[in-house]
Amino acid sequence: MDKQIDELVLLLLYLTSWEEDELPDGMKRSWKGYPFGSLDDLQAEDMIRGSNRSKSVYLTKTGIEKAESLLEKFHFDQMK
Repeated sequence: MDKQIDELVLLLLYLTSWEEDELPDGMKRSWKGYPFGSLDDLQAEDMIRGSNRSKSVYLTKTGIEKAESLLEKFHFDQMK
């Protein structure tokens, strides 16, 4: 169940993310109002990056690619 929650948190981070010019490698930014355990898991897998003190995180290129595959897994592929 924890893996599914992590996947859904990543998908929500992706769906609510935005692009900023100064971010490298096509990364996106998103607010991090999600369970800290899931955020820690996603950071350990290099899906997201960010400081514990900030209110937002960066989605890495790997995280974006995984989130886009989750769109299809959870039948949100029409949103892509």
